[in-house]
Amino acid sequence: MTDNKRLAFSILQFLHDQLQSGDLTSGAQESLEVAVQCLETAFEISTDDQSLAVPMTLPEIFASATDKLPVESQINNNSAPPQPLNSLTEDQRDEAETLKTDGNDQMKVENFAAAVEFYSKAIAINPQNAVYHCNRAAAYSKLGNYAGAVQDCEQAISIDPNYSKAYGRMGLALASLNKHTEAATYYKKALELDPDNDTYRTNLKIAEEKMETSSPTAGMGGVDLAGLLSNPGFMNMVRAHTLFLFYCHHY
Repeated sequence: MTDNKRLAFSILQFLHDQLQSGDLTSGAQESLEVAVQCLETAFEISTDDQSLAVPMTLPEIFASATDKLPVESQINNNSAPPQPLNSLTEDQRDEAETLKTDGNDQMKVENFAAAVEFYSKAIAINPQNAVYHCNRAAAYSKLGNYAGAVQDCEQAISIDPNYSKAYGRMGLALASLNKHTEAATYYKKALELDPDNDTYRTNLKIAEEKMETSSPTAGMGGVDLAGLLSNPGFMNMVRAHTLFLFYCHHY
């Protein structure tokens, strides 16, 4: 129990330091004060119990532990953690590009699962390359994983907001999920960035047609059912016709 109290005391110290830092909003400060009270009550401790103090503060313990994480990750996961774009060596960039090319080759022979693997390896090396995410989105779409394609397109767009192909492929993935309104929005953005692209224009037209045919009035050939039901003349005609059928049946 003493070790648990020491851990709780370290957390209590950390929260207390955060409260004194003055960097918190009033709402956040209030939440931390409640957390402090809960810890004090649950473990029957307070910041005055210096006998529970340990040589290192909680942030120092955390920093010491995380310093070792990259090495452990390589041992446990057999892969190096993603690195920031500006820290990539030329060899790493070349390796990522080679993996992308391998993925493209697999796409050409319709081996889409293998393409995903190559693109994923390229992304692991250089996660800030929008092309890699966009290419994997295409492979995901071919495999029917449209949700994965949407996520990759979102990532590509966040990296490069002017990447027209990412918007176009997002449109395709959304259309495959029958989200034609959203798909049209992305096709329009793709056309805005690449106005001479006939594929985007064609896909936009298809999406807009799908929007019309999937509307609530589509089954009536475009008739506005809600409008008819609110039309007094039409409703009077329906009532008269109903009464006529009633009398014919009973008399």
